[in-house]
Amino acid sequence: MKRILRIVLLSLLVLLVAIGIGGGLLFGRLALGAMSVQKLDEGLYYMEYQGDDGFDELVAAGGVRNAGELAQHIINFLSRGFYHAPAAAPDSAAYGCSAITACTPEGSVLMGRNFDFNAATGVILHTLPKRGYETITTFNTDFFGFGEGWLPEGFANQYMALSCLFCALDGINEKGLAIADLMAGDNAETHQDTGKMALTTTTAISYLLKNAASVDEALELLRYIDMHSDIGSAHHYAISDASGRSVVVEYVDNEMVVVESQAVANHYLCAQKRDAGLVPGDDRYDRLCGQLAANDGRMDWGQLENAIFSVSQPEREGFLGTAWTVVMDLTHPSVTYYARRHFDKPFYYPLKRRD
Repeated sequence: MKRILRIVLLSLLVLLVAIGIGGGLLFGRLALGAMSVQKLDEGLYYMEYQGDDGFDELVAAGGVRNAGELAQHIINFLSRGFYHAPAAAPDSAAYGCSAITACTPEGSVLMGRNFDFNAATGVILHTLPKRGYETITTFNTDFFGFGEGWLPEGFANQYMALSCLFCALDGINEKGLAIADLMAGDNAETHQDTGKMALTTTTAISYLLKNAASVDEALELLRYIDMHSDIGSAHHYAISDASGRSVVVEYVDNEMVVVESQAVANHYLCAQKRDAGLVPGDDRYDRLCGQLAANDGRMDWGQLENAIFSVSQPEREGFLGTAWTVVMDLTHPSVTYYARRHFDKPFYYPLKRRD
């Protein structure tokens, strides 16, 4: 979604809110969320938010079909209705990622994921919403188009980073449901129009994690969503849960297709478009499958980490490579992050898993 949420004048708005309106009751939780930002490593930040996350209003309005509508909703939520934004226009982008899920010999379920992109500033967002499941999600703020070199530092920028409440590229919830968004391999956009609630690719991840406890529940919710591609490209989801079930959700001619798979990269897996988008020489998917086969589909923590680390992408001219790697424990919901292939510098966050 690079440069598609052009949230104009938001920095000025935030300063006006902080200085002129005050409004502790209106802005208190948002301000606390903004002030929680911590820099973890180069290109990776962490923040927390507790309270009304604005999703109920988004759902009540029928959702959003594109970045412009989402930008308007985000600004309305962050400004508490004091400012209304003009529509934004989406730009195209492409990124390459990989994911793998495996059961450990002890019966726990782990999921690993690399997010690869040409440029990225990742924000980890730990949310305890007023309604719905606790989540930890990640998003690339470069997709918002806040400006070249933008970082979530200083109160105004930290406040803007709360836009991540509505967008996620990967994440886990307190029930052990984990989801990752990956490019599927071509530019076949999905735009379903059946009169159901509309969501964009990344907004749907946030919605699913707040409302689904399992793969089955996530698939059922997807059947009641009109999906819209975010950035002019095809996407597919890797979805796994604490039972060990792992699927890849793809869209072909605006129809959802589900494939049972423990691994995925950036080409289609479904029979209708099998291997479409597979680039010659890209063996990441085959390598992940080979490591699963060598271990009869089971891996301990070290083996799964080594597998996902082994298909991370190095930096090269014009391409950052792997912006972050995340390993999620779905049985005891928690996440461990590594920024920019700094595999000796883990950041661990547990979920409370409220029952």
